[in-house]
Amino acid sequence: MLKIMIVDDSRIFRKMLRAFFTENGHDVIGEAGNGLEALELLKTLTPDLITLDITMPEMDGIEALKQIKANNPKQEVIMVSAAGQNSKVIDALKIGASDFIQKPFDPEDISIVLSKLFDNI
Repeated sequence: MLKIMIVDDSRIFRKMLRAFFTENGHDVIGEAGNGLEALELLKTLTPDLITLDITMPEMDGIEALKQIKANNPKQEVIMVSAAGQNSKVIDALKIGASDFIQKPFDPEDISIVLSKLFDNI
């Protein structure tokens, strides 16, 4: 079971991801609507995995990723992108994102990414 934090400005998308993770036996330990909220939560939470939307208000996913990786280089982060954000996805991977999924997501895509990143799930 993974401890997961979901960061996305879309409440609906957070709800969809939460449902996927909990249905697959994982524990969603936190949710945030932007990068600033995520960084605050990370002061008290230690997730195994963070899903991080790229486009958000106040602090986008790229800036949040830079700060997350500066504080914890080994943190697993899956970026979530909308169509047409290829250059930002490439930037995120260069900064240290573990992988990415595209909105709207296919549950199988998330399962594939999780199996690449974690043993025994």
